[in-house]
Amino acid sequence: MTTTNKALVWMCVLAGINQLGFGGVVPALPLYAKSFGVSASAIGMAVGVYGLARFCGAIPAGWLSDGMGRRHALALGGIVTTAGNLWCALASSYPEFILARFVSGAGAGLIVTTGQIVLADITTQEHRGRVVSIYQGVFIFAAGVGPFPGGLLSAHFGLTAPFWVYAVAGLFAAGVAYFALSETRDISRTAGARPGRAGHAFVVDVVMLSKQTGFVLACLVSMANAAARTGGLFSIVPLLGTERLGLSVTEIGFAIAVGTVVGLMASYPGGMLTDYFGRKAVIAPSTVISGASMLLFCVAPSYAWFMAASIVWGIASAIGGAAPSVYAADSAPPGRNATTLSIFRMAGDIGYVAGPLALGVIADLFGATVSLITAAGLLVVAGGLFAIGAPETYRGRIP
Repeated sequence: MTTTNKALVWMCVLAGINQLGFGGVVPALPLYAKSFGVSASAIGMAVGVYGLARFCGAIPAGWLSDGMGRRHALALGGIVTTAGNLWCALASSYPEFILARFVSGAGAGLIVTTGQIVLADITTQEHRGRVVSIYQGVFIFAAGVGPFPGGLLSAHFGLTAPFWVYAVAGLFAAGVAYFALSETRDISRTAGARPGRAGHAFVVDVVMLSKQTGFVLACLVSMANAAARTGGLFSIVPLLGTERLGLSVTEIGFAIAVGTVVGLMASYPGGMLTDYFGRKAVIAPSTVISGASMLLFCVAPSYAWFMAASIVWGIASAIGGAAPSVYAADSAPPGRNATTLSIFRMAGDIGYVAGPLALGVIADLFGATVSLITAAGLLVVAGGLFAIGAPETYRGRIP
């Protein structure tokens, strides 16, 4: 087995463990937060603070992965995840629970960000799209499957059970990172070593990357995708399905699940397209089509059309999901994978946090339809700007 394949296998194992734990707490989280006697908005804070922690930890994750190595950063992320979820299970008050969720999110963010850095280390432009799509598929599948065992644990062993299991999963992830995964930091340094680059100031790196129009636009696409997923698909689409079509929670959940499964099957072909036709040929159309699927939710006259909108979203977001991070990795200056991918990850987390808040306010003021149209517009504008302004980083195999 090659070094790349071995590292990819262990990264998929690590991501699968972490995301199963993440998905497992989803069914119990609102009820557990409610058990502290707080309002609905406070329950939402328990969800949002997790994304806030990931956002705050993106840049430190890049520093740590460069300073202590990828393997140690991933192991530390698993340990912090364990500590945060143990604290969640033992929390005696709502403020304490929120702090514990922040710690848990910081650990998960360290794993997610460093994972993308490792993939950038072990890949070349010729096969990066396919490698990242495999990892992304495992990531999405584990997070999507996690709520099922998490719900069973909550029903049979209480609302704290998923947090205890997530704590054990974090410890297992730390073990995989430390004992099974080979260090990849030196691959990045060897591939792009330059005199004086090792101690290059972080601020200078940020300035350099901000001058790359393509990288900035890839960050915008990532932000738009995250905002549309967490704020549109997870928050507004269920509300719209209930208001316009009278759908039940079960029907809405099934439609979104079908879209996720179909998208999962499209993930690897999407990576192949990224490597074969180039990055722009995948990122721009898939982002615009994702926006069109939001509009399709708005005008769906029946459950069949609602299901079709979910499938279109699933395919478009899966095909375009890995491509922006591939583009960001292509854009990294020699030896600066950690800085580049941590900034890119932070941009996505901005959308993760701000999307539900902004689209929720728009829904309160103008209705769910206007809110979803806004999400669609954000995706279409991001995809259009990328198509117009971003240079191609890899032209693929088509002359």
